[in-house]
Amino acid sequence: MKTFLQNFLLVVLILSSSASSFAQEALWNKLCNEFNLLYKKGNYSEAAKVTQEALKVAEKTFGPNHPNVGVSLNYMGRVYKAQGKYIEAEATYKRSLAILEKALGPNNLDVGALLNNLAEVYHERGKYAEAEPLYKRALEMWEKALQPNYHEMAILLTNLATLYRLQGKYAEAEPLYKRSLAIREKTLPPNHPDIAKSLNNLAVLYNDQRRYAEAGPLYKNALAIYEKAANPNTNEEISTLLN
Repeated sequence: MKTFLQNFLLVVLILSSSASSFAQEALWNKLCNEFNLLYKKGNYSEAAKVTQEALKVAEKTFGPNHPNVGVSLNYMGRVYKAQGKYIEAEATYKRSLAILEKALGPNNLDVGALLNNLAEVYHERGKYAEAEPLYKRALEMWEKALQPNYHEMAILLTNLATLYRLQGKYAEAEPLYKRSLAIREKTLPPNHPDIAKSLNNLAVLYNDQRRYAEAGPLYKNALAIYEKAANPNTNEEISTLLN
């Protein structure tokens, strides 16, 4: 009888623990969804509070080296970057990268995305030597694992191309900008603002090299797309082109 009672209590304890863990995981997922909504709206101060809570839940529920902790840190890094807190973003992304590389493996696609995020921080801080190998490693990973016209590849290609352009490495930047433009033209509607951004990027590259005859038509095509889009998010881009 005593053994039966002990076993019964053990089962109850296990079931109770499982239910608690399930509830905490559901809470973590809810917080992550809330973060994404706030981040997309540009409400970074509230997004920061939510992702800090998500991190606490993840660490308590799953342990300090669980992938969900790494994901929470990645979200936190995104908020810091959006707020211009690059030192905090760098440290947070590094913590996230260490966890996800160990948990998921160094060639995981999510690790590649995180490499790009960390590289963007270095890029913004003018630490080009640190940014370049991260961009290149992420690009190599994605090229091996994804379709050549995968739409997110265009962002990574643009980031690396811009890094080269800012250093005057125009020959290295041009084919990357062209690849980014080709991907967007194949995967997006013809008047999508992201196509205009790619046209503008290539035009700026040509303008930097005084290749004005090649830059002009690209600027015009980009402006035409922006004008058709005609929403508050494109006003800044239109102003830049007109100036």
